[in-house]
Amino acid sequence: MNQTQHNVIINFIWSIADDVLRGVYSRGKYRDIILPFTVLRRLDAILEPTKDAVLEIHQKLNEMKIDNQAPQLRRISGYVFYNTSKFTFKKLLNEPGNIRQNLENYLDGFSSDVQDIISKFKLRNQLETMEESNITFPLIEKFCTSTLNLSPNPIVDKSENLIHEGLSNLGMGYVFEELIRKFNEENNEEAGEHFTPREIIKLMTHLIFDPIKSKIKDGTFLIYDPACGSGGMLTEAEHFAKEINPKANFILYGQELQPETFAICKADMLIQGGKPENIKYGSTLSNDGFPDVQFDFMLSNPPYGKTWKIDQPAIVEKKEIIDSRFKIGVPRVNDGQLLFLMNMVSKMKTKDDSPLGSRFVTIHNGSALFTGDAGQGESEIRKYLLENDLLEAVIALPNDLFYNTGIPTYIFVLSNKKEVKRKGKLQLINVTDELFFAKMRKPLGKKRVEFNAQHIKTITKLYSDFGNNEYSLILDNEDFGYYQITVHQPERDKNGNLITDSKGKQKSDIKKKDIENIPLKDDIESFFKTEVLTYVPDAWYISKETKVGYEINFAKYFYKYQAPRSLAEITKDILAVEKETDNLLKEIIEA
Repeated sequence: MNQTQHNVIINFIWSIADDVLRGVYSRGKYRDIILPFTVLRRLDAILEPTKDAVLEIHQKLNEMKIDNQAPQLRRISGYVFYNTSKFTFKKLLNEPGNIRQNLENYLDGFSSDVQDIISKFKLRNQLETMEESNITFPLIEKFCTSTLNLSPNPIVDKSENLIHEGLSNLGMGYVFEELIRKFNEENNEEAGEHFTPREIIKLMTHLIFDPIKSKIKDGTFLIYDPACGSGGMLTEAEHFAKEINPKANFILYGQELQPETFAICKADMLIQGGKPENIKYGSTLSNDGFPDVQFDFMLSNPPYGKTWKIDQPAIVEKKEIIDSRFKIGVPRVNDGQLLFLMNMVSKMKTKDDSPLGSRFVTIHNGSALFTGDAGQGESEIRKYLLENDLLEAVIALPNDLFYNTGIPTYIFVLSNKKEVKRKGKLQLINVTDELFFAKMRKPLGKKRVEFNAQHIKTITKLYSDFGNNEYSLILDNEDFGYYQITVHQPERDKNGNLITDSKGKQKSDIKKKDIENIPLKDDIESFFKTEVLTYVPDAWYISKETKVGYEINFAKYFYKYQAPRSLAEITKDILAVEKETDNLLKEIIEA
């Protein structure tokens, strides 16, 4: 199903909200009804062909007084879920006067995994409002229309002519995520919090799998996203991996904090026939859903610029880090993005566990590259990544690529089994030039640019070629490290005499203390002699105070000088603005 057909479905579902919910719910609250009913209608449509057979076997098992019916009912339904009520969406319309009671009976008939989904949507809390405003019947009626097919199975007529294509799990992911984006925009929320544009996910999957695709043999591989949202990254990764080796088995794992998107993701796992128990609810940072599992492949777009204060008690106790995942160091409490990265590092398979080791890609903003001084949590994390040779590449993405932010963002590529040519190296790739993206005809939120298939191919080739050019630089890991020393100067009294402590040592003047960052490849003594003592002959530093820090400064390597605009150009623009302002004032006065 192509993007145009997806848009038809999205617009139709949006129209249901406008037609039925207007006046009862604010537009910002439409999602509380539309998202769960979209999920339920898709589940309902999938179960329709086997519904009668499920009810028949359910009745027989009841007569035989068999309590554990789940295995049999799953086998008959053809999925890992089922519904034992006598109702379907369409049958609910047969008794308009009892629709509230029958809808509750229908919801109660779902198996336990679906009950968890219904619970996370808090759907039962809405039933009374829906009944009081008489919208239950028209809402279900709209979802049962013959013009909408939410089932993965195509609809054909008696002559087997196609009426509606089926909506694949991947396609349903597009629909859900676009609906979430639209609803969030209506609610003035961050539209991209759980939604990464699919072309970025495609790029990420190429970066994960392309370097080792010839090594993905038959077997089982685990794929993980610690901030999985509605599951788009997991679904796309599995789809891509299956194309590499259809015989291999890929098992998906994810965790999500937001109940609504968790419910959507879990529903997708149910429909795919995956393991819904592998989608965990709750905070990855304070309540790790997979404490004893290591993964082959991981990908994520964790929240950045978001506080982790609510998770802090589970991670730090009296300034001591108590969670082993984060023992290297923790970032400042107002931005937890690097905690997600270190969570993934902790779940990498060792070379002994897997011949491929583990690979993962994750998206961050610029803060992850340079925030934090030497010895502070952010720098200590970068130090760990580089000194343990885990970081393969950092890719600077164009601005305005995401729906909720126009700020600079970066893809990190990590592996604990690098190719020989990459050992001890970090590749910086800059794809912020217009050569690597296209401007959109119509912006979506703050998203104004996009990647097409050729752009993805070009960026992936830059990475795989591993060469030095205008857009790619190969540097040693230690090029990003520095010694940080504290430069001391002697304190003097009001008469100009040096002040000493009780041991006769010169006292350092607190007001004149300074910090110097010295590249790791430089000799500290030589640097101090030429860059400090030349200008401050009586200065000194104390070796034991020396710290080692790391930062990744893209501007240092890819800065391009832009000459200032000419005075004539600036004057022309100012005069144009003045003229425009004069005309506006004239219109106001004359009005």
